[in-house]
Amino acid sequence: MDGNETTADPIVRVVDLHKTFGDLKVLDGISFNVRRGSVLSIIGASGSGKSTLLRCINHLETPTHGEIYVDGEPIGFRIDASGRHVPDQSNINRLRQDIGMVFQQFNLWPHMSVLNNIIEAPLRVRKIPRKQAVKIAEELLAKVNLLDKRDEYPARLSGGQQQRVAIARALAMNPKVMMFDEATSALDPELTGEVLEVMRALGKEGMTMLIVTHEMSFARDASDRVIFLHEGRIEEDGPPEQVLVEPKSERCRAFLSKTIH
Repeated sequence: MDGNETTADPIVRVVDLHKTFGDLKVLDGISFNVRRGSVLSIIGASGSGKSTLLRCINHLETPTHGEIYVDGEPIGFRIDASGRHVPDQSNINRLRQDIGMVFQQFNLWPHMSVLNNIIEAPLRVRKIPRKQAVKIAEELLAKVNLLDKRDEYPARLSGGQQQRVAIARALAMNPKVMMFDEATSALDPELTGEVLEVMRALGKEGMTMLIVTHEMSFARDASDRVIFLHEGRIEEDGPPEQVLVEPKSERCRAFLSKTIH
């Protein structure tokens, strides 16, 4: 377990997580806690396991071995009366509602307006009344500076605008945790800033966030903590000023020398 997160009640807890695809070992015994209201950036070279880690946390990928807890509840298994861990898929969909996920690609429904993209899941999954769902959606669109686009369709938006709608859509489910998987990597540089600004604001408001990113300046400025992954293991874990400025790991130093100019 990591040494600098001793909070008794972490919002996310990952214990000895392994993931293999055939003979390929992608995650190799990862353990860490994320405290409520913190911002964790996850960095590392392509293929180090960053995206797979996020996908295992919300069970878009099934872990090969290990335990994941969200707000104290095990996800993907249950503990029976004798204390054994028994695979259990029944709670995955329910716990996924507590984890907002924003991907590289925006994944908006092209046949729906911006407003309808945002209210669809609250209506169908949370069973929120339509009037309330619309009110929430409009408040979130104002938060991401897109209220004037509520009736537009995704094809008429820039990439940065689409990604901000995707963030609003995830927030509409009132998640306990937000996860971002390279949320700006598909954007032109001039559009990246507007998405990062929304993410920064969420962090300042106290949203718990796990962020896979290649934006080192963002990781340094907006994170409480940075994890560096190498070949499926945590090589470095600490505050950004330590990991990004004075890393102990030679591999982390080599990675940063190629990414920070």
